[in-house]
Amino acid sequence: MQEFFSWLSGLVWNQYFVYCFLGIGLFFTIATKFVQVTHIKDMVKLTFQRKSSKSGVSSFQAISLSLGSRVGTGNIAGVATAITFGGPGAVFWMWVMAFLGAATSFIETTLAQMYKSKQNGEYRGGPSYYIEKGLGLKKFAIAYAILTIVANGFLLMNIQSNTIAASMNEAFGINPIFTGLFLVLILFMILIGGIKRIAKTAEFAVPIMAIGYIVVSIIVLVANISVIPDVFRLIVSSALGVEATLGGMLGSAIAWGVQRGFFSNAAGSGGETFEGAAAEVSHPAKQGLVQSLGVFIDTWVLCSLTAFMILATGMFNVHPSGEETLVSNIPGVEAGVVNIQLAVDSVLPGFGYTFLAIALLFFCFTTMISYYYKSETSLAFINRNRKSNGVWSGHLLKFGVLFFVFTGTIISASAAWTIGDIGLGSMAYLNIVALLLLTKPALKVLNDYKEQKRAGKDPVFDPVKLGIKNADFWENEYKIENVDEKDNSKAL
Repeated sequence: MQEFFSWLSGLVWNQYFVYCFLGIGLFFTIATKFVQVTHIKDMVKLTFQRKSSKSGVSSFQAISLSLGSRVGTGNIAGVATAITFGGPGAVFWMWVMAFLGAATSFIETTLAQMYKSKQNGEYRGGPSYYIEKGLGLKKFAIAYAILTIVANGFLLMNIQSNTIAASMNEAFGINPIFTGLFLVLILFMILIGGIKRIAKTAEFAVPIMAIGYIVVSIIVLVANISVIPDVFRLIVSSALGVEATLGGMLGSAIAWGVQRGFFSNAAGSGGETFEGAAAEVSHPAKQGLVQSLGVFIDTWVLCSLTAFMILATGMFNVHPSGEETLVSNIPGVEAGVVNIQLAVDSVLPGFGYTFLAIALLFFCFTTMISYYYKSETSLAFINRNRKSNGVWSGHLLKFGVLFFVFTGTIISASAAWTIGDIGLGSMAYLNIVALLLLTKPALKVLNDYKEQKRAGKDPVFDPVKLGIKNADFWENEYKIENVDEKDNSKAL
């Protein structure tokens, strides 16, 4: 069975898909005129907007939810595996992937905001919504929704709970079964509270866990400050295929850098648009910019810190798949969390295992919460026209999620990663097609945002004025605002 899943993962992540992914990111970067660079000031400013409502969360809560999904085992174990199988040069291609992916993230999140809906008093949006409303392809939209439920609710859950269980067992000797039961109980208590409780949990936990990880990383890097320039040179030379020992790994560096960079920030999969669609903003482009910043934080900051810790302390091997080992600094160590644990322990003896176990508990748990929210939103899309609102299917989803959270703690790490890669990669295949077909309206929204900013206005979205159809939420919202303004002017 493991061989079948490995074959299927290789089929999904073939070399054509890898290079296509880079090409699409480059296309959106050029089409948006480098929006991820020219609007960096707006990205930062808008991120800390805390305006929310009964129906929607604030921009800060939305990016916290998104980072709660992005910041997880991919920033730690994912970076370690990229270095092991793709060499230090894979880190460079993770950076490239993040730069280009920020433009892709802007496009998909802006679309999610444009075509969002208000269901049962809460904002809902994502690829299924913009596929149906923007393209009019209902079956395509439902297919993506089903795939999201399977990938996020079940397959990707395995990786997160597996990582938590492994780190707890390594650090404290806790049996994975007990860890699984604990995760099921805590997750159940949060899930029954709905999006508001999920957002509050992420808003509190994500900044704490990120700051703690950054502080420890800085301590490790300061202790190895003298080798940082050499590490940077090693990354770049390996990425370009000119490093003596690792020069023949250019193809592997690109493939693993793109694959693990994508797993970490998920820009282009559509999976990071659900949280952005739930935000309370006056213009879709605003949340598109906020989510773009999330890609940089995830990869350029957190993944880079992980990579530099591993490389600066020498706690890595380089062993391309199916080939002989090129670097063997820590013989017998399987790529993953242990690389970081050893790196931290080299500077703070006895601290690495404990710290990583606790950090991963926060990292992975918030990711699990966010995965559930994406699955719940996809189910809400499928059930949106049913009188019962899918009450029983909602209960089944919760049961399925909790079941896979538990099983993830008792399966092998290799099986968990392979299955997760298949799920996330499959989502990207469908989403990329939709993004390319909806590029024109997304660029219209961006240009409208720019024009209003140049006029000194706080941008407000009016889809009718731009000729964008089926943005029904915004059409109703704009009409209500106009009525309110007329009533106020009469009163005066």
